[in-house]
Amino acid sequence: MPPHRRIDVVLDSVRRLLRIGATANLLNLLQKQRPADLAQVFAELHDTERKAAFSLLLERNARLAMEALSELEAEISAGLLSDRSAEDIARFLHEIPSDDAAVIIERLPEELSTAVLALIQAKPGGGVGDLFEYEEQTAGRIMNPNVFALSEDLTAGEAITALQTARDVEMVFYLYVVDARRHLVGVVSLRRLLLVAPETPLKRIMTTDLISARVDTDQEEVARQVASYNILAIPVVDEEAKLVGVITVDDVIDVIKDEATEDIYRLAGVSGDERVATPAGESLRKRFPWLVINLATAFLAAAVVGMFQGAISQWVALAVFMPIVAGMGGNAATQTLTVVVRGLALGELTWSNARQALFKEIVVGVSNGVGTGLIAAGVAWATIGDPSIGVLLALAMTINLFVAGTAGTLIPLGLRAMKIDPALASTVFITTLTDVFGFFSFLGLGALFLRFMHQGG
Repeated sequence: MPPHRRIDVVLDSVRRLLRIGATANLLNLLQKQRPADLAQVFAELHDTERKAAFSLLLERNARLAMEALSELEAEISAGLLSDRSAEDIARFLHEIPSDDAAVIIERLPEELSTAVLALIQAKPGGGVGDLFEYEEQTAGRIMNPNVFALSEDLTAGEAITALQTARDVEMVFYLYVVDARRHLVGVVSLRRLLLVAPETPLKRIMTTDLISARVDTDQEEVARQVASYNILAIPVVDEEAKLVGVITVDDVIDVIKDEATEDIYRLAGVSGDERVATPAGESLRKRFPWLVINLATAFLAAAVVGMFQGAISQWVALAVFMPIVAGMGGNAATQTLTVVVRGLALGELTWSNARQALFKEIVVGVSNGVGTGLIAAGVAWATIGDPSIGVLLALAMTINLFVAGTAGTLIPLGLRAMKIDPALASTVFITTLTDVFGFFSFLGLGALFLRFMHQGG
């Protein structure tokens, strides 16, 4: 049975068992699922159903319930815990890795979050509290502080023994080697460790040319390093090069997903942390300011149209076809903007190759402008029987798609240079430019044509 079909069957069974009150059967069903599958089931349930099913599982199998919770959207996870006491939440959060717990604590109501954090910090070895010392979206905030490290003075045999007796070690992909002051000095793969003689010192087999991230490194840069070097985990060091944590590939996948979602949302003028389950009032608060900004830019475009009222009154066809020029410019700019923002996010586009990218987008923009302009000109000619309006339409679209390609490349680059997220502000500027230039070029050419006709007459 395909995975999505199996999830649908489980979901239907959970709803039916909840409806008839068969808690024993429901608990048995939930405990047979993997955490990731449970997260999908919980996400599909209605609020009351989700809370009932989660509470039942939490009482009988807290570890499985919390592992499933860590796979859910942070807002949903926090909502399932927010009606419990700080003491209970702190106790349950010890069932999951510190980095996952930190994400959930961030989404709890402020007063409850503070109380939970205080309880966790008061408990020795809590780990979670240390992560809040670092800025959001940095390596320090998303790392797992429970990293397995070995002294450089150990032998391979002693290292294997230490690994076998270790507890609470999550996904040991590599063995990190530290000196007496816990400075990161090398790394040994498990394969290498098992192939050498037990008496071999770690110093002889460790790799000193290793890749690491500082605690203040942006999480997007960390994800880029893991993807570029094809590694399964990356160690995190502090300002003194001491090993303080590790970021594993599953955390990197979450970062890539979150960053991609954030960029897509911001290109549409939506807050990166908004979700389907976000309350309507909060969504309104986050979206309204951007709509007001777009409204202001729309008035600017309307002002440009107002400059040519006389031409429009003399030649009504201008009013009929002018939205086409602005709309096509906006569509072309969105295409360019998407490619450029993605290139900046992945490190593919830098200042060194920016000129080449700009030239390419200009060529594409002008070519698209000529092609679509000729098609539009033919349609306009066939529609109203006036070839002159078609010529103006073709010229204006070529100009506006040139503007779209140029602005769609230069604006994101300029915003990045000013330390502003290109995905956040580019759309507003691009839309304004393509609307203004689209109306101005088409109506301006129309006004010039009318003046020429009057002079000729």
